[in-house]
Amino acid sequence: MTEIRVASLYHFARLDDYRELQAPLLEKCLAEDIRGTLLLAEEGINGTIAGTREGVENVLAYIRSDPRLSPLVHKDSFAEETPFLRMKVRLKKEIVSMGVPDIDPTHIVGTYVKPEDWNELISDPDVLVVDTRNAYEVEIGTFTNAVDPQTTSFRQFPAWVKENDQLLGHKKIAMFCTGGIRCEKSTAYMKSQGFEEVYHLEGGILKYLETIPEQDSLWQGECFVFDERVSVDHNLEAGTYDLCHACRHAISDEDKKSPLYEPGVSCPKCHGATSQERKARFAERQKQMDLARERGEVHLGSKPKETN
Repeated sequence: MTEIRVASLYHFARLDDYRELQAPLLEKCLAEDIRGTLLLAEEGINGTIAGTREGVENVLAYIRSDPRLSPLVHKDSFAEETPFLRMKVRLKKEIVSMGVPDIDPTHIVGTYVKPEDWNELISDPDVLVVDTRNAYEVEIGTFTNAVDPQTTSFRQFPAWVKENDQLLGHKKIAMFCTGGIRCEKSTAYMKSQGFEEVYHLEGGILKYLETIPEQDSLWQGECFVFDERVSVDHNLEAGTYDLCHACRHAISDEDKKSPLYEPGVSCPKCHGATSQERKARFAERQKQMDLARERGEVHLGSKPKETN
């Protein structure tokens, strides 16, 4: 079986012609039989792609051939099957949506901390560790003693900062996210708000898991990813979670034993919050997915939501 290479990537750069980059980039990805999603905006590129080792490398080389994107870094993980159904190159206002104008990580950003130095930083009692991801990501894994802002969207993060200025105070603040991109904007925002000692994990959780041996790790649980794998473990291999296709939360084997779990319709996390009308609609969608599976086809309604 051919191992599938999965590359998560982003880079902030001024791309005034980002619209013109869309078609050639999609053409290159399709020519290399690559699947995934790439976002293009005036502020740069972001996304995750999957395919053969050679195919992914060729696409990365193509992206880096643009001098503005040559410093682009990526994080590799691997899967037994392609974790995406198709290839998309989408145009966006932001490559990660915070909704705060004039935040430019190319001009101001927090201090990068390499994975090798992260444990020492977050073990300092004078450092407040903040997980900038959304609550449904945090619930399956995070760093020891990290603060969970309980957001459902990255756009809520600035409001959380303003509401928790007493908690944040004048402490040293260490921030992290899945691949590093959300921390580029969140630390830039924190600096713009007057916070002086702001740090973030370079390369995000994925780079940390790739770099730090499990026996030395301060990571607990699994890391939520926005593809068909749902989560990855410390070895960056597909984790133990599935996805509730009603609420898009990660669900465990224990969740699936609950009487509140109905495949594609509800799980213990959303059963009481979903109307009967929506449950009926979800049940019909699940029926179509099951019928497609019996025919040996893939129903596109089964894919996880994309990160913002």
